[in-house]
Amino acid sequence: MTERYERMFAHLRARQEGAFVPFTVLGDPDLTRSLEVLRALVTAGADALELGIAFSDPVADGPVIQRADRRALQAGARTVAALELVRAVRREHSDVPIGLLIYASLVEAPGLDAFYARAADAGVDSVLVADVPTLEAEPFVRAATVHGVAPVFIAADNTPHQHLATVARLGRAYTYVLTRTGVTGADTEAKTDHRALLATLADLGAPPPLLGFGIATPAHACAALAHGAAGVISGSAVVGRLETAIGAAGGSGSLDLSRLSSFVREMKAATLPGAHA
Repeated sequence: MTERYERMFAHLRARQEGAFVPFTVLGDPDLTRSLEVLRALVTAGADALELGIAFSDPVADGPVIQRADRRALQAGARTVAALELVRAVRREHSDVPIGLLIYASLVEAPGLDAFYARAADAGVDSVLVADVPTLEAEPFVRAATVHGVAPVFIAADNTPHQHLATVARLGRAYTYVLTRTGVTGADTEAKTDHRALLATLADLGAPPPLLGFGIATPAHACAALAHGAAGVISGSAVVGRLETAIGAAGGSGSLDLSRLSSFVREMKAATLPGAHA
């Protein structure tokens, strides 16, 4: 269930590194070029991938990722096609942890058991269902566990202690720690100092904390790791650079992913020893 994440975190700890995890939407801008994007992220140094399946009402996401969802939906990237992209990446990269960050309707539409079975078969390691509160999470956790998929949960500074305890009890792989309230986006300054929350999660035995929402610069990554995070997740900053490449390509033209790859390398460099001391 969590072997790839456990190996990744053990490897990073031994090297005194943090994890850099980029997010993108599967099928953006289309199925063929999305696979090129995924390959570029791994090649540039991503420690793991967090991937979205396009959804018509992504309530936790800001405008950049909303536009990515629309592009992917227009390209026909429904769940089955999205999981085929995961399968293709898994064939090429057997050790890279792959997580999904999705919405409950996508899990419930085929049925929980069927969804997690398909995800596991494609090579998914973890699933975070963004709009399922901990009080309603047990059925999702049971179905995920049956199929060897790690359930991931969100924690924030304003999460009540009893819910943090549930996050620690039910969560596997990693804990998604919000840097701020609101929706995703790179245009609002991220708060990277969550030492009190991280200490509580550690006391409760929660999985390693990765900070997300608003992580957009190497400085954000450095600060998050210096304050005790195990790594960072960057979504809107990644998708925004992809969107620029899509606009420059026009239509179905070839994507110049050099700017995106450079960003991943810069963010990964910020997780190396000395950068976040």
